[in-house]
Amino acid sequence: MLNVLINGAHGRMGQEVFNQIKQNNNFNVICGYDIKEDLNNVFPIYNNLENIQNSADIDVIIDFSTPEASLNILGYACENNIPIVIATTGFSEDQLLLIEKFSKDLPIFKSANMSFEVCLMSKIVAELAVKLKDSDIEIIETHHNKKIDSPSGTALILADSINKALDNEMYYEYNRHSKKEKRSKKEIGIHSIRGGTEVGKHTVAFYGENESFEITHNVTSRSIFANGTLKAAEFIVKQKNGLYNMDNLV
Repeated sequence: MLNVLINGAHGRMGQEVFNQIKQNNNFNVICGYDIKEDLNNVFPIYNNLENIQNSADIDVIIDFSTPEASLNILGYACENNIPIVIATTGFSEDQLLLIEKFSKDLPIFKSANMSFEVCLMSKIVAELAVKLKDSDIEIIETHHNKKIDSPSGTALILADSINKALDNEMYYEYNRHSKKEKRSKKEIGIHSIRGGTEVGKHTVAFYGENESFEITHNVTSRSIFANGTLKAAEFIVKQKNGLYNMDNLV
């Protein structure tokens, strides 16, 4: 049984991870970490890392929080030699470089999307991009009105997969509002929609002459992300120091 610390324990995904662990005999939530402390919860939730008494008993950290909170818990993980699964999105380039630096001393699993189907989708759209080179490529992502970062990490996963397949010759266009010029063949348009309680929907569209082709992934429950995270946790505790992702898991 793996003892888990949930970072972002009060958040939607933190609570979803806990709900899935309650149904899984391979895991046990030993404690959580968040801005708001709650020691009377089903498991203790701390807001000060120094107050965590049982760090030696923690087998893995699962992180669904913010970039700043992720880096904070990452330092704690490194100090205590605890493998970590990072499912947070919205990191800057400098923050990503810092995570990569930490991975030299710690097993880190990082993915902006913990769905196997999204991983499969990224491979499919990369293959389509090569076959449909003359198409205009647009990515549309839709999420609930409480999502902070934009575009989504998944949209960037899809864009990066396509760009790599096209020899990294493309650039990303996020806003055409101020542009007064026709669309470039070298751009991948990325659009964000925020509204309601939409868990997550991603569409990659290929527009050609007189026809178009779309592939869409739609999430109706956060449980798929939580389940994927638990699989990643089981994987990362067996690995050597380094940075791993869904490709390694799949």
